Amino acid sequence: MATMAAEPVFVDTNVLVYAHVAEAPWHHEAQEAIAGHEAAGAPLWISRQVVREYLVSLTRPQQFPIPPELATVVAQVQQFQQRFHVANEGPEVTTRLLALLLEVPTRGRRIHDGPPGATGR
Repeated sequence: MATMAAEPVFVDTNVLVYAHVAEAPWHHEAQEAIAGHEAAGAPLWISRQVVREYLVSLTRPQQFPIPPELATVVAQVQQFQQRFHVANEGPEVTTRLLALLLEVPTRGRRIHDGPPGATGR
């Protein structure tokens, strides 16, 4: 009997931060979620935006009492590029975002992460 491949999963910036910062809330839950999806064979995706947000979050001085060394954060991102599929941005991303905004009207900060309930399908 053939097994179905697990659905692709998009890993949000917060999940990456929680999974990689031991002091973060939901640290273990984030690690378990990523590991569970990997074990199920789900392709895990991040975007270039997630990479930038991760870098900002972990290098922001007020975010953590003792921020990690920049070299550590850079090494983590390099590992992410090997571990996860990385969605590259191009004109089609903006075209799809504009279409989604017309389908699910969204304003302000909510545009940053896309309209609620929107899927890439």
